[in-house]
Amino acid sequence: MKKVSLYTLGCKVNQYETEAIAELFAQSGYEICDFGEKADVYVINTCSVTNMSDRKSRQIIRRAVKANPNAVIAVTGCYAQTAPNELLDMEGVNIVIGTKDRRNIVDIVEKYGANSHVNLVSNIMDNHDFEKLHISTYSGRTRAYIKVQEGCSQFCSYCVIPYARGPVRSRPLDDITNEIKTLAANNFKEIILVGIHVASYGADLSGASLEKLINEANAVDGIERIRLSSIEPMTLNSEFIEKIKNAEKLCPHFHISLQSGCDETLKRMNRHYTAEQFKDIADALRDTFKDAAVTTDIMVGFPGETDEEFNESLEFVRKIGFADAHIFQYSPRRGTPAAARRDQIPPEIKEERSKLMIRETTKSRDAFLERFIGRIMPVLFERRAKDNMYEGKTPNYITVRVPSDADLHDTTARVLLEENSDGIMIGKII
Repeated sequence: MKKVSLYTLGCKVNQYETEAIAELFAQSGYEICDFGEKADVYVINTCSVTNMSDRKSRQIIRRAVKANPNAVIAVTGCYAQTAPNELLDMEGVNIVIGTKDRRNIVDIVEKYGANSHVNLVSNIMDNHDFEKLHISTYSGRTRAYIKVQEGCSQFCSYCVIPYARGPVRSRPLDDITNEIKTLAANNFKEIILVGIHVASYGADLSGASLEKLINEANAVDGIERIRLSSIEPMTLNSEFIEKIKNAEKLCPHFHISLQSGCDETLKRMNRHYTAEQFKDIADALRDTFKDAAVTTDIMVGFPGETDEEFNESLEFVRKIGFADAHIFQYSPRRGTPAAARRDQIPPEIKEERSKLMIRETTKSRDAFLERFIGRIMPVLFERRAKDNMYEGKTPNYITVRVPSDADLHDTTARVLLEENSDGIMIGKII
């Protein structure tokens, strides 16, 4: 039996796609082995959201070549789509596929083999069909990702993803609900609806929309929790909230990408909302959904960001009080409008702004968690952590650990939350 080893970098969509690719290989008789083991085939699903992502992708490719110099090395994902020749120049890379035709990857690998050196990347902007990749089971996981949408047409001035993923393509609604039912039959309790721009789901389909999808998923027996991946602010208007507020399985956790709390910076980013509009949305979600957690992404050091603009963004973040936030420094991406700007921010200033923003969002995270000390919350347990603790999540995505000798994997229990330990709540089952 041939062996295949797979590695995922980047977002939840990539994680879904890698799981689906693994299933294709398993169905063709391959043994799936851990990355780093000697395998006949290595598939690296790359990310290109930052320069660091590109660098990590190259490091993983080198690890695969070192593990077995005679293996077939196939590279897919966003970095592969945007820089195929750069990857083909790397020692050991045989096949570059990009972000389409993954459903044919087994045939491609077997056709070309370890002596090949082929670029199969095509113009993604001409692609208007959703590529069907399905998953029937996840090995050892409590929650399952379901890819519902592909592509993005927003063209934020800093982002390479529209060039890597192409235009919006939505998956048929009945195809998604069938996969949800399959996962429920396989005893999955929690699903996460993911996409490159999940807010655009249904924009290219008649009779489909994100709110309709949420309500369809809510009706599937066996599923206990539904989560949304990162979503654009303006999707969450009052009409949308009204249509989803009675979906009792929808978790009250909303990851809304802010990027900046300064309107001038948002304009240069080509983000289509103001800070005040964002605040209105966050307030409406908290008013509608009990214990709602609003989390976000924030960029610092975008070209042209003055001290005054950064301070405005910092003050806005302070005002919102996020439950958690991912802070990252602007990274120029080749081919994007922002990369061509001459008013780039020096690295040392980006680093200092990052530290200040992390400090502020850590404070707001801790303030959010403090509200739940003494509360009893349902926790779906996922894995054993260190020091004889078991870890899981509340519906609003608080990470909780409890002492336990028992295997709590995939079970739900009522937990008294007692202490915040660096962003993780410690509690006890009652």
